[in-house]
Amino acid sequence: MSDEQGRIFREAWITGVNKYYPGEPKPGYIAPWEETPDWERASAAAVYQQVHDFILATEGSAAKLTREQKGRFVALCWIGQIFRHIADPKPAYVADWEAMPEWQKETDSDIFERIEEDVTSRMS
Repeated sequence: MSDEQGRIFREAWITGVNKYYPGEPKPGYIAPWEETPDWERASAAAVYQQVHDFILATEGSAAKLTREQKGRFVALCWIGQIFRHIADPKPAYVADWEAMPEWQKETDSDIFERIEEDVTSRMS
């Protein structure tokens, strides 16, 4: 998986956190790529790839998903990475969509749309 793809995911995450997080975000939430732990970088690239492949598999029809559906997809892919890398994650790390804070839902939806933008620009 590409470093570039992971960076796109991470930049979309940081942008979303800065836009939606109430108050001052935790430093780890907005740490630059170079300061992000290896497992998070690998996870960012993996989730980017999953969204990318989903968009291609639907021949771009994933654009018809609602914003919430797009966010849910990112959230589930990320939860899979949490379980892959953390043996006993905190419940908040693997919370289902309904239990996620609003800022995180909005950020995940933005991430999908950012990846979608990247993928569709390459399809053209």
